[in-house]
Amino acid sequence: MPLKPTPMPALFVSHGSPMLAVEKDAPGHRFLEGLAASLPRPEGILVISAHWETDKAAVSLATAPDTIHDFYGFPRQLYELTYPAAGSPSLAQRTADLLKAGGLPTTLDESRGLDHGAWVPLLLAYPEADIPVTQLSVQTHKGPAHHRALGRLLAPLRDEGILILGSGSLTHDLGSFRGQAPDAPVPAWVSDFADWMAERVTSGDNDAIEDYREKAPHAARNHPTEEHLLPLHVALGAGEGPTGKTHGEVLHRSYDRAILALDAYAFG
Repeated sequence: MPLKPTPMPALFVSHGSPMLAVEKDAPGHRFLEGLAASLPRPEGILVISAHWETDKAAVSLATAPDTIHDFYGFPRQLYELTYPAAGSPSLAQRTADLLKAGGLPTTLDESRGLDHGAWVPLLLAYPEADIPVTQLSVQTHKGPAHHRALGRLLAPLRDEGILILGSGSLTHDLGSFRGQAPDAPVPAWVSDFADWMAERVTSGDNDAIEDYREKAPHAARNHPTEEHLLPLHVALGAGEGPTGKTHGEVLHRSYDRAILALDAYAFG
């Protein structure tokens, strides 16, 4: 009789700049390198990346997803990196079925590869690329409540040994990020937001997290657009499941060039 898969947490990680893949001394890089050792080995990985935006939910059916270098003006070595993990059409179909059963229209994309929101953290956490992976898109125009509800529909995957990995950035004001020195001091408008979110995650104030736009300090400045925080809401919902209750855990906190908070959380 086959062993029952080990239940998995739902995670949110901040993938930062693509340079995180090669900046070996960066705290965020070191955290992601050690992440897999703290988790059960997943049967498969479903990544919700801020860098795949669609009108309605979409899941990749690709059997051998390409490594997408969806960035410009970076060192050549980044464009030479690949992440040759197998895709998981069965996980894609299971994901679509769960979302459709919950009333969310979902499409299947036969060719979508892995953008840097997926492959940068996976390259560091699972460098052998030996776990099947697929991607699920975000619908930025639908906001946090939609993505939290979507995450709840995905909760059964956790008991099937699937790692639900929301990949975005806890803060994401690229206008302020550009030109920052690596050792620049962290401004209060960034740290206040990160502190507020960490407190709400650990206290289980999930409704406040959903309503962060109104309640968190400097929310709009840290997220001029919402796509990089929506994977957090998916992970939150997946950790809650149908009960609507969970207390998260802060796994990591650091900053990239003072502006991008690279915090990571576990739910469930």
